[in-house]
Amino acid sequence: VELVERGGGLVQAGGSLRLSCWVSARTFYAYHMGWFRQATGKEREFVANIAYNDEFAYYSDSVKGRFTISRDNAANTVYLQMNNLQPEDAANYYCAADVPPYCSADSCKHGFSYEYWGQGTQVTVSS
Repeated sequence: VELVERGGGLVQAGGSLRLSCWVSARTFYAYHMGWFRQATGKEREFVANIAYNDEFAYYSDSVKGRFTISRDNAANTVYLQMNNLQPEDAANYYCAADVPPYCSADSCKHGFSYEYWGQGTQVTVSS
């Protein structure tokens, strides 16, 4: 299974970016999907995740109200709309796929719950 992230780049503080992650699997519709990020010198952290059927989505406290995760199962793609970006949002952003049996609401916030990962896309925010 291949995951390909796109949409990273350089943006000024307060600006927006939309990341996308295309998944090669025919069974994308059955995957929970997550976004994680890792800044230089820091541990990877959970950003958001969305259920396979779009029934729920969870966000980290640091991005809640600014970021929105969504998916288009017909296009095998998950998105992360990022608004009001701040310098502390700068990181390499990774999408990840969780196949059944699914992670729980809590375990979905941890990278070990995901079986497939993309290569990442860099987001840089200038102040």
